Amino acid sequence: MASIDNLAERLSSYLNKDQVNLVRRAYYYAEQAHDGQQRRSGEPYVTHPLAVANILADMHMDHQSLMAAMLHDVIEDTGIAKEALATQFGNSIAELVDGVSKLNQMNFETKAEAQAENFQKMAMAMARDIRVILVKLGDRLHNMRTLEVLSGEKRRRIAKETLEIYAPIANRLGMHSMFVEFEDLGFKAMFPMRSERIHAAVKRVRGNRKELVNKIEESLTHCLAREGMEGQVVGREKHLYSIYQKMRGKRRAFNEIMDVYGFRIIVDKVDTCYRVLGAVHNLYKPFPGRFKDYIAIPKANGYQSLHTTLFGAHGVPIEIQIRTREMEELAKHGIAAHWLYKSSEEEQPKGSHARARQWVKGILELQQRAGNSLEFIENVKIDLFPDEVYVFTPKGRIMELPKGSTAVDFAYAVHTDVGNSCIACRINRRLAPLSEPLQSGETVEIVTAPGARPNPAWLNFVVSGKARTHIRHSLKLQRRSESVALGERLLNKALAELDSHLDKLPAGRLKLVMGEYKLAELDDLLEDIGMGNRMAYVVARRLLATSTAPDNPLTSETPLAIRGTEGLVLNYAKCCTPIPGDPIIGYLSAGKGMVVHLDSCKNISELRNNPDKCIPLSWAKDVVGEFNVELRVELEHQRGLIALLAATVNGADGNIEKVSMDERDGRISVVQLVVSVHDRVHLARVIKRLRALKGVLRITRVRA
Repeated sequence: MASIDNLAERLSSYLNKDQVNLVRRAYYYAEQAHDGQQRRSGEPYVTHPLAVANILADMHMDHQSLMAAMLHDVIEDTGIAKEALATQFGNSIAELVDGVSKLNQMNFETKAEAQAENFQKMAMAMARDIRVILVKLGDRLHNMRTLEVLSGEKRRRIAKETLEIYAPIANRLGMHSMFVEFEDLGFKAMFPMRSERIHAAVKRVRGNRKELVNKIEESLTHCLAREGMEGQVVGREKHLYSIYQKMRGKRRAFNEIMDVYGFRIIVDKVDTCYRVLGAVHNLYKPFPGRFKDYIAIPKANGYQSLHTTLFGAHGVPIEIQIRTREMEELAKHGIAAHWLYKSSEEEQPKGSHARARQWVKGILELQQRAGNSLEFIENVKIDLFPDEVYVFTPKGRIMELPKGSTAVDFAYAVHTDVGNSCIACRINRRLAPLSEPLQSGETVEIVTAPGARPNPAWLNFVVSGKARTHIRHSLKLQRRSESVALGERLLNKALAELDSHLDKLPAGRLKLVMGEYKLAELDDLLEDIGMGNRMAYVVARRLLATSTAPDNPLTSETPLAIRGTEGLVLNYAKCCTPIPGDPIIGYLSAGKGMVVHLDSCKNISELRNNPDKCIPLSWAKDVVGEFNVELRVELEHQRGLIALLAATVNGADGNIEKVSMDERDGRISVVQLVVSVHDRVHLARVIKRLRALKGVLRITRVRA
């Protein structure tokens, strides 16, 4: 078992004596604080913080991170306050420990919500000091290594959380060794049988392949020596979880995956990487389209390497990664590989450290915009997918986006305002749909328009967490302003029936009613009315504190006028498809706002006399927009029938949204058309044109 003396000896290789002594002091403090506490395995509790510090020592982390690792459970598991730690070890250590400490036991509705809140708090701490996440990852890694003492259900829950969040974070920060261990330990805990079987199969295959691996390794080493280049050739093992994912995701047999031989060539300079690439391409024939240059364009986590796939002897596929020693170190330990806290504060972070900073900044932005912790964590998970596409701005700047991203994701990655006002895009100078997935190497240009707003349909195809969060946020704001406007009209209408108006009400009366409803401002009350959560006439009577209001506001002589510009808070019922000119009635649906039905619609016949739910409506004179209406056309069957109907509707300035056809018998066809029109007069014009067609027997408007 590792002891503090062993750790101190290891640390003395890269930390000075005073720093090692500070780490020792933190250990003794933690030992005292956790005195009498035990882990589930029966070991003294202090063995856990010590193990976490050892994990960080492997990555050559600074002394403050190691002290935080020693003390990371002190605030949560013992009675010691953050202030006491600050007095003993200074503010930066206390802040680090506080950031790593889990949330105090709060009463959340679900475990998922508790985890999400927990992660949110960690994101805040990461923004202040990125070392928080490194200590947290070390803590999680040791917990994963000692999972077997927990019950099956708890093991699976922790493993799932690790695979979904902590492994991708390690990958995002370029910490490949930790990422691989997280995945393999998580896999073993989630699916013990599958893990064991794949492990046994890998062991079996490794024995059979040994000779061939040695041969390939020899030929690569000779090739480098022949060209006068120094480099180290090492065989590369696939980890269990990646084998399992490929078998599952790509539907490949185990043998197909293991038939590929992986090697890594490590050299001293970047220039040598490209020379080695030329040499191995001379030795074996390369696979077309399987070369990737991550040195010129690094991955989002800072990973750099050349990747190529070759046809080896007897057609065996060989995957080769070529990189420098520095890149190898960075690939293993990522952001922890060249810890910048050793350098002066003024020095700008670069490489993977700058990218990590950028990512944390993005996470913080997601958090500020997200509606709740669960929405936040859903967006972070989207953002943690390791696959990227690399596209160019018109000025040649490279943008990294998650795989499957669209022009809308790109627009939000450039700037939130560009995303919000985006109306179209050009991909490689051709106009393209906003929903088209982007491919690496494409140049994307966004067309914006002042006053444009995000479209709710974008949520169906955007991939990045940033885009999704900002679209939702904008729609919430848009919906709120529309709800407030509709609520104001509804309340003023109800007040008008009582010979009053919002402007005439005394401020004291408003304040009193707002206090009763526990609302902070008038806009909140108007939003509630617009969203259908409160009835306008009930609020009006409360504001006037009078019982002389009519019992049924449906007897009102002045129905509310609909303009067609109310946006997200006004919906037109799909059952009866009302259009301007039709007699209409409004149904207030909680959370959705107002749904407009035909006055004769059967679906609301039972609710018509309920003043809590229904309100009389009329169409304003200046109503705008296009409204869908369903027509049933019976006509004699003839060739080119649909084209003829489409041409006739277009000739009357209408537009066919949807069409379906049934043959009643060999002679007569029944066509269902959904046509968009401006009002009843326009609809009459469309029907008149259709009636004039040869062979049309009957046209009816379909209603509920």
